[in-house]
Amino acid sequence: MGFSGVEIKKILVRVPNWIGDVIMSLPALEALKSNFQSSSLTVLARPWVKDILENHPAVDSLLSYNSGGKRIYQLKTMLWTARILRKERFDMAVLFQNAFEAALLSMMGGIRYRVGYDTDGRGFLLTHKVRKKSWNPHGHQVEYYMNILKKMGLVVNKFDPKLYISRQQVEGARELLREKGIQDGDLIVGLGPGAVYGEAKRWPAERFAAVADLAASSWGASILILGGEEERNIGSEVERFMKKRSVNLCGRLPLWASVGVLSLCDFFVTNDSGLMHIAAALDVPTIAIFGSTDPVATGPRSPKAVVIKHDIPCAPCFKRVCPIDFQCMLSIESQEVWSSLVELKKEVEK
Repeated sequence: MGFSGVEIKKILVRVPNWIGDVIMSLPALEALKSNFQSSSLTVLARPWVKDILENHPAVDSLLSYNSGGKRIYQLKTMLWTARILRKERFDMAVLFQNAFEAALLSMMGGIRYRVGYDTDGRGFLLTHKVRKKSWNPHGHQVEYYMNILKKMGLVVNKFDPKLYISRQQVEGARELLREKGIQDGDLIVGLGPGAVYGEAKRWPAERFAAVADLAASSWGASILILGGEEERNIGSEVERFMKKRSVNLCGRLPLWASVGVLSLCDFFVTNDSGLMHIAAALDVPTIAIFGSTDPVATGPRSPKAVVIKHDIPCAPCFKRVCPIDFQCMLSIESQEVWSSLVELKKEVEK
């Protein structure tokens, strides 16, 4: 499946739909650009993940694609996007997203070379299909995307996801925190108590609150609660359970602003979520709490990240809602997480 000797001037990359998956695809995105340095690389992404890619040096341009809603709207959006792709005259499409639709759209867009996994019955739409069976199912998702490039015959070096943010994002975040009473130089502990996937991934709000109270009383830390619109209620729960003051920003910031604020955190305590992957990619020291999912496959890729997970017979089950006793999460006490946070602080301060 080699591409040596093939002239590739313009590449389209279809990234996954969710924040954490996009973060885990970033090393493959960078590797692709390094193999085609003189080529222009355009990313086709859902509107809610575009902010992650705005400042990435491997990305030359971004196209937004939102095919949600009624069937007629989906069809119109696909046809409209296909016309744009034809006009752009891309030479190659690399599909990190697994859906049939991604392959169909790249074919409708007249893209000569179409590369991706043969998932979702779309193999016949790809000119260069990568067999899903070629992937080690016990590996990390970062390698899952890298495997596509390996099968293309490209040079692939192993490295962790890295997120790039602008100076304006950071300065805007500083100003926001000052307005909330958090000054430059304050020790900031961020909390990510949500997880859009489902409640089986969420450690109890009262335990997040207990850890935050310990950080506030023992370290004088300022506490930030972060999350998306869907996590407003969870953020409010944590705030209500806390005895110390906190700043609850759940559902109050766009993604680009949340990334800026998260970059200023000294530590981050979180469930397995998109924010967990963002924190790791920003090199923020992170405590990641896992229950129904598998850190081997989707854990934070950072030397400053610590995973807390208990060996429960039924975990990982990957269910959205626990059908039994939720022991994968309830067996993790606040004191255990606090002790891990204390040890992490000692490590990063060495």
